[in-house]
Parts: sequence; structure tokens; C-alpha cells
Amino acid sequence: MKKRRRRQSRKRLDAGAPHTLAIDIGGTHIKASVLDRAGSETTKRVQVDTPHPAPPATVLSLLEEMLRSLPAFDRISVGFPGVVQRGRIVTAPNLGTTYWSGFALAARLERRWRRPARILNDAEVQGFGVIGGKGLECVLTLGTGFGSALYRDGDLMPHLELGQHPIWKSRTYDQYLGAAVLKKKGLMRWNARVERMLATVRTLLNFDHLYLGGGNAAKVNIDLPSDVTIVSNEAGITGGIRLWDRRLDRLFE
Repeated sequence: MKKRRRRQSRKRLDAGAPHTLAIDIGGTHIKASVLDRAGSETTKRVQVDTPHPAPPATVLSLLEEMLRSLPAFDRISVGFPGVVQRGRIVTAPNLGTTYWSGFALAARLERRWRRPARILNDAEVQGFGVIGGKGLECVLTLGTGFGSALYRDGDLMPHLELGQHPIWKSRTYDQYLGAAVLKKKGLMRWNARVERMLATVRTLLNFDHLYLGGGNAAKVNIDLPSDVTIVSNEAGITGGIRLWDRRLDRLFE
């Protein structure tokens, strides 16, 4: 009887395979969960505060601790707050670029956990969880900093790091709309800035649809046009399943 129960349990586990460890590294929190083949979470996600400073060794130690609360997995998807090229970190504005620049995060995770790993910018991962796959779609994240991603008919376009680009009087999008500004200026003035930013991005990109995500997107209270949608920040985790679509293989070769 016990052997039968174990076989039945193994069948239920295998039914959702491959299982993906999805990690969302943010400037405020680090979150992780395990997704089944369909992209649904198989367990309650775990979350810790992002340390500051946050060098690689510190972040990796935190991830190791988080894994103790999560079930087994077959592969790894990571959203990282900066520019990522083939698993290697280029910039990390809100974690410390001096710590992270050139760090081969995907390779380090693969060696540490003996599973294949894929990494993209966190806004790009969130975008894969919400886009419709038609036309020019833009994803902007409002969190500790400002994230951005762009897609054409569902294909990820070259990374657009708007967060580090000037938007108003030499201030970057990060400096103009980040969490520190929201706290300092207050909700009303911050929302006025969001409205100005949306008009600027519309002129710049002529998008078909724009999605606002990130932890502070829920605080946007201006009237939005029909082609701008506020989306759940949970897509930063669930979008991780899409990193393993075959059409994305070229990004990780």
C-alpha cells in the first residue's frame, strides 16, 4: 500500500514537470517560487528584503536560505534589475553596478544548484507574463527604480534601459519616478510625473499597448487611456516560465 501511494505521489509530481524555480530580484524585495509546466505556482512564494549593499555573495546566500522553503525544481529563471547579456550582469543600478558588472550569474547558479539557468532583466520577465503578443507592446515597472521592456509581436526587442535615460531637466527616469521620489514628493506630485512620463514614452515609441507593473504601479491613480493597463506585480514570478520557450533560445546562446 505504501509503495502504491509513493508511486501515485511521484506521478502527480511528474505531471507538472519540468518545474521551474522562478526568482525575482528587486531593489526592495527578493521573491521566489516554483512553477509547474503551465506556469502556475506549486507552492507559496517566499520573500525577503533586499539588503543594501547587495553584492553577489550576499544575494546568493539569501537565495540559498530561501530554497530551504521551496520544493524541488528542474531549471531556474531569474529576473534581475539591470542589463543582462547571456547570463552575465552588465549593470545593476539599484544593487550596485560596481559589485555586479561582469558577474556571470547564470553560470554561478548552474554550478551552485546543478540546474540550467536563464536570466533576463526583471521588467522583461514581467512583460512575458502579461503581454498579448501582438503589435508593439511596452512594459514599464515602477518600483525602487524604473524598469522597461519592449516587444514586437511577442518577440523581445533589444534591451531599452529607460531608467538610466534623462526625462526631465537632466534627471533620469529612476531619479524622476523611483520609490525615493514617491516618498519625498508625495502621491499627488508623483502621479503627475507618471502622467508626464506616459506622454513622453508614447511620443518616443508610438506603442500599441503599454503595461504598468512593479510594486508602485498600484499607487497610480490618474485616468489612464484604454491602451495603458496596470498589471499585477506577480508576473515578475510567473513570467519566468516563458524564458524556456524555444523561440527565446537565441537570447541565451
